[in-house]
Amino acid sequence: MDEAQELAVLRLLVEVCGTDAIDQERDVDLFDAGLLDSLGFTHLLVGLEDDLGIRVPPTAVERDEVSTVNRILTFVSERL
Repeated sequence: MDEAQELAVLRLLVEVCGTDAIDQERDVDLFDAGLLDSLGFTHLLVGLEDDLGIRVPPTAVERDEVSTVNRILTFVSERL
């Protein structure tokens, strides 16, 4: 993943989570912290498809795979 793609994912996460603090601690569980829920998760997947061309059905993703910023970045990187 290049820097522009990483920034696109981070911008999307800020929008979905409603805070730019997500970049300060990239290993915090976003679900446990109340920053990401099922609706936000769906919004994240739609944004990844729209912004980066990654198409992943929500049912094909385990919550643990996308629970932190670092895991989301790895998830996206593996699908680019």
